[in-house]
Amino acid sequence: MDDLTGFQRDLLYVIAGADHPSGQDVKEEIEQYYSNEINHGRLYPNLDTVVDKDLVEKGQLDRRTNYYAITEDGEQTLKERQEWESQYLG
Repeated sequence: MDDLTGFQRDLLYVIAGADHPSGQDVKEEIEQYYSNEINHGRLYPNLDTVVDKDLVEKGQLDRRTNYYAITEDGEQTLKERQEWESQYLG
């Protein structure tokens, strides 16, 4: 997790909290948190990064739409992050 950007970490949380969201679903959810529009040039390269790190799985819903799902490594990464944060948040 220490080599991820905050945005990539937030993507993991969004994907973990959804059931196989599409890229558009992830975009809409993350925009609510960031309170501004996230363009494709920011979203998809960062999704590709978390896929390349085996934290997220990418699959095809149809010819035009991909879905994303958290992997076991991704879940473990989030768990370790939450444990680390909890020592500071009490």
